[in-house]
Amino acid sequence: MYPVLDLASAAAFVGGAGAGYTAAESLLLRQANRHGLIAGATGTGKTVTLQTLAESLSLAGVPVFMADVKGDLGGMAVAGSADGKLHEAFASRAQKIGLDLEYQAFPVTFWDVWAEKGHPVRTTVSELGPLLLSRLLELTEVQEGVMNIAFRVADEEGLPLLDLKDLQSMLIWVGQNASDLSLRYGNVSAASVGAIQRALLVLEGEGGDRLFGEPALELADIIRQAPDGKGVINILSADRLMNAPRLYATLLLWLLSELFEQLPEVGDPEKPRLAFFFDEAHLLFDGAPKALVDKVEQVARLIRSKGVSIWFVTQSPTDIPDAVLGQLGNRVQHALRAFTAKDQKALRQAAENYRANPDFDVAEAIQQVGTGEAVTSFLDSKGTPGVAQRTLIRPPFSQLGPIAPEARRDILNTSPLGLKYDKTVDRDSAHEILARRAATAEKVTDDDLFRMPQNGRKPAGDKAPVKQARSRSRSDGIVETFGKSLARQLGTRTGKALVRGVLGSLLRSRR
Repeated sequence: MYPVLDLASAAAFVGGAGAGYTAAESLLLRQANRHGLIAGATGTGKTVTLQTLAESLSLAGVPVFMADVKGDLGGMAVAGSADGKLHEAFASRAQKIGLDLEYQAFPVTFWDVWAEKGHPVRTTVSELGPLLLSRLLELTEVQEGVMNIAFRVADEEGLPLLDLKDLQSMLIWVGQNASDLSLRYGNVSAASVGAIQRALLVLEGEGGDRLFGEPALELADIIRQAPDGKGVINILSADRLMNAPRLYATLLLWLLSELFEQLPEVGDPEKPRLAFFFDEAHLLFDGAPKALVDKVEQVARLIRSKGVSIWFVTQSPTDIPDAVLGQLGNRVQHALRAFTAKDQKALRQAAENYRANPDFDVAEAIQQVGTGEAVTSFLDSKGTPGVAQRTLIRPPFSQLGPIAPEARRDILNTSPLGLKYDKTVDRDSAHEILARRAATAEKVTDDDLFRMPQNGRKPAGDKAPVKQARSRSRSDGIVETFGKSLARQLGTRTGKALVRGVLGSLLRSRR
């Protein structure tokens, strides 16, 4: 009848078929890093397939990172129950395919940008970089250029950009020194700086500022095995994060980029070093510039040699650009609905991505498969895509659905990663360094003013040359201007602001 996606066997993802089922449809571990696609309309079983694949990879000792966009993957930390409402359906399916339904829990680490349902996920502004940050803020090409200048100058000046305060202070400095920077790096307009600052305020209001800071997430903490040899399943709480879809897509793309840049080459490993599931993958590509799509394609093409398996989870294969879709060798296609002409076109395109099976029409099968079924195609031992099969998905061994808040809290309290990540560290960085420079410049200008007599002339006994003062006013104009502006931005006392205003008038009148 149907092949069976029996991924219970940890060694090779191969299981036997039961009565009435011809063979087991297998995902070979050494081909898993050729990436994969899980697609299907809402309610067709993508979440169960995602959970089943994650369980099987964990049983094979492969760590997993996945986003929980609906809040129902936390149950993987708890064993399934024979008393559950789904047990009867799962037990019936297991009997049909000849599978021993061994309920068990899996090692899970919870993560959350807001640090409410998991350990906080942080990165620094510098690690995210100007390209992804500009994508996150939806900047124009000109504004992205200014962002690149800010990053470049911060790097040259030794100013660490760790959180949003650092970037905001750096942009103030760039704006106040625009005329000097423009000669070297290109035009820097006050309008562009202002637009970036407004975008940062919006991001901060949406909670995006929580993403930036220290301690930053270390990849070694998501690529781990439990003491029993199972791969740790890292679950990112994304139900709230989905309210800021661009932030969600940027965060996961940053993780992929970090994996690509930091992991060493391992060639063709016997099993992946990490499996990365990108749920709601269409959010990554909606409105994405070509440069970003090219970057994703490059990562998907080259990261497999670093032992990382990427799985895109979305409603339709047409949500993924062709250049990226061509890198996905393993595919699980749940039902698609074809109510409109656009839907019918998407259905035909989805069917064309499979090798034809003479026993059935692939397009019809994609419409007809029911809950717990899918049209599948996995790479064989030679890396050749398999013929399309109508496949019955095995039931999950862990709990299907959300975990109780008390159980989640217990897992977080006993996690050793809490000591490392739960407390924020605010070390010396661009904001603090620039504030000290501003205070120093302010003190210098105030001391100079109070030493100056009321008529503006130097005392007769003062041997300091007038040329030196004038020279300082010219050569150190950038420092003084920056000090005055940043001090005002940081809320310096009104009296000192007035003093600096008087001094500025005096200096200008003497040039």
